[in-house]
Amino acid sequence: MSELTLTLIKLGFLAVLWLFVLSAVSVIRSDIFGTKAPSTPRPAKQKAPAKSKPRKAPRGNPTTLKIVDGPNMGQSVPLGDGPILLGRGTDAAIRLDDDYVSTRHARFATNGEQWFVEDLGSTNGTYLGSQRITTPIPIGLGIQVRLGKTIVELQK
Repeated sequence: MSELTLTLIKLGFLAVLWLFVLSAVSVIRSDIFGTKAPSTPRPAKQKAPAKSKPRKAPRGNPTTLKIVDGPNMGQSVPLGDGPILLGRGTDAAIRLDDDYVSTRHARFATNGEQWFVEDLGSTNGTYLGSQRITTPIPIGLGIQVRLGKTIVELQK
């Protein structure tokens, strides 16, 4: 092989090596610092209307916050006047055994009339349906909130 061919192979290998290093640094950075949430939530796509009966909204005030899906399924906490913290930390009202949940992931709080859910800067986010929560959002009975692989909802 000529000297020029060997030099081009070396430079190509060096370029591929640097691409690998930069992609590895990018993955590590996103694992440590998380991804940026959009400053304004995207509008939800409207689905075609279902042909079945519309589901009626449950009446009354919620009395419990219950985990309906995930590693801690079935656990619940009674609602009071104070905020309820969910996460993997020891100060959480329900300590979640979910690898995708932060130590202090989300907070459920009331203003006396309505309940709100707020993401506390978690790495993987808190979702209502497919929309990521960036500000406190009002929720009602039966509305599912996803934290990692865990789904919680307010119930009677």
